[in-house]
Amino acid sequence: MKHTWTRAFAASALLVCTASAYAADAYPAKPIRWIVPYAVGGGSDFLARTIGAQLSENIKQPVVVDNKPGGNTAIGAAETARAAPDGYTVLSADNGTLVFNPALYKSLSYSPTKDLAPVTLMGRFPMILIVGPNTDFKDAKDFVAKIKSQPGKFSYASAGAGSPHHLAMELLKERTGMRMLHIAYRGAAPALVDVAGGQLSAMMTDLAAGNAFIKGGKVRPLAVANPTRLAQLPDVPTFAELGIQDVVASAQVGMVAPAGTPPEVIGALQKQVVAAINTPAINKKLIEFGIEPVGSTPQEYAALIKSESALWQKLIRDLQITLD
Repeated sequence: MKHTWTRAFAASALLVCTASAYAADAYPAKPIRWIVPYAVGGGSDFLARTIGAQLSENIKQPVVVDNKPGGNTAIGAAETARAAPDGYTVLSADNGTLVFNPALYKSLSYSPTKDLAPVTLMGRFPMILIVGPNTDFKDAKDFVAKIKSQPGKFSYASAGAGSPHHLAMELLKERTGMRMLHIAYRGAAPALVDVAGGQLSAMMTDLAAGNAFIKGGKVRPLAVANPTRLAQLPDVPTFAELGIQDVVASAQVGMVAPAGTPPEVIGALQKQVVAAINTPAINKKLIEFGIEPVGSTPQEYAALIKSESALWQKLIRDLQITLD
């Protein structure tokens, strides 16, 4: 009887392994639904549609982008978490989805760690400190000095409370000891308009949102919150170059799948997405839009989420920022 059970267990294990290998080999065998937790037309939507078009061509299957905005990305995240873990439903997840929301809300309709599995970091949107064209700030060091000399006098705009733009400025404030009033907008566009118009002194923006304003001279970039200068703004220094250390911030958008998706399927999906990102025409298109293409492994993306959570969740809790 013991040998019979042993043989049965071995046969079952072999069947499971064979089925898993077949699932990976056959994947993808039908259309992929790509949930974007933002409205049509934004940076995350552009990233998904640009990569998705090339991904569809590569895998010979439709890739359908499904916009599910709302709840600071929680609506799309929760819907992804409930989907079948088979690799045919994926989500564009940013810092808010995976890093900020657990600290900003007392309760969430999904768990970033329990319900979602990292596939790859697709791209970064580095943050840039910009000011209005008529302000008298010479550079970022002068900006910090003048803000600190008159605490509470100046206000800054953001694309929304709890957004990467908001928290990037809070990081700069924390690192330098500045005091400024935060004015939250519904998106980067109206915030940029008011900074350009002089209603507010400054904001952190990503290049994808602010490039037209910068190129048109409507706002002035003072520094980039990036380890290196941006190719699109070669004359704009990093904060580190100016002696302002540890101010590195970006909107980071990756792909995640429902937890429980077989590792073989995640691996196959990751390879196809990275291949799409690395296609020269796609890579160039992303860079021109203001995105830094990445294409990491699932393990690298998981490690990044962990390190980013340690940094930003502490900042959020120390500053007692909540969205409940």
